[in-house]
Amino acid sequence: MESLGSLDTRTTMGGKRRREDAPNDGPFVASSDVDDRILEAEPMIDQAPVGDGDDSNRETDEGDDRRQDLDATEEAFLDDKPKKKKVRKLKLDATEDFNEKLSKRGIVYLSRVPPRMTPSKVKTLLSDWGEITRIYLVEEDKTHRKKRRKAGGSSGKRYTEGWIEFASKKIAKLVGSSLNMTPISHQKGNMHHDDVWSVKYLKGFKWSHLTEKVAYERRVREQKLRVEMMEVKRENAAFVSQLEQGKKMDYIEERLRRKGNSGGASEKKSRKIRQKKPFQGSGGSTK
Repeated sequence: MESLGSLDTRTTMGGKRRREDAPNDGPFVASSDVDDRILEAEPMIDQAPVGDGDDSNRETDEGDDRRQDLDATEEAFLDDKPKKKKVRKLKLDATEDFNEKLSKRGIVYLSRVPPRMTPSKVKTLLSDWGEITRIYLVEEDKTHRKKRRKAGGSSGKRYTEGWIEFASKKIAKLVGSSLNMTPISHQKGNMHHDDVWSVKYLKGFKWSHLTEKVAYERRVREQKLRVEMMEVKRENAAFVSQLEQGKKMDYIEERLRRKGNSGGASEKKSRKIRQKKPFQGSGGSTK
């Protein structure tokens, strides 16, 4: 049996090391040893690790930050969603007033648009006479523009004709009667000094007629383009079918040529067999 001092020194080393010199008493352990181990183990269990409180606070802060980020992303996603536009119903009085205003408007036809004349410039020049509500100028064909570029001319847009709508019919009539065949500018340095206005007031013509005309021309253009595309497809299909037929004929001719060559070689190797003369009856004579 060892002294209690040696047992105390062995038990104070963490309670993990067992006594090597103690006699083997079987499955039973001395009560003093058990009490020492319990006393040594209790402070280790009760002692809390340093920094656990800080880590828990950090985890809670990180969780709050993540929630805030998720809320911000959800709000941004909801903001990005397309909002339904509110359809405002027009009142009967408002529509009647608008129709009255439309009936009071007048349209002037511009038969020739000088070069370097844009819709904004036409509006600024004619707005001195009165209020202009709408203006529409027709662009020239792209083929003419390409030809002019190749010839060395300007590459800017040009317009062929136009329509100008005034807020009052009286002003439109006045513009059509007074500006027709008059110079656009009286300044010598101006680029439109030598150009002349060619305008005419259109009686009974409304802007809806113009939109119908433009829509009709667009439909006619699309129909022509569709017909041309169908013709091109038909020609392409006919060309492909003829090409396939030509390939088939070439293949057949090639097969026949190979067959002819092989047939000539077999005739050279074949034997010639002499045929006996046919037997004739007693009445006939044999030669």
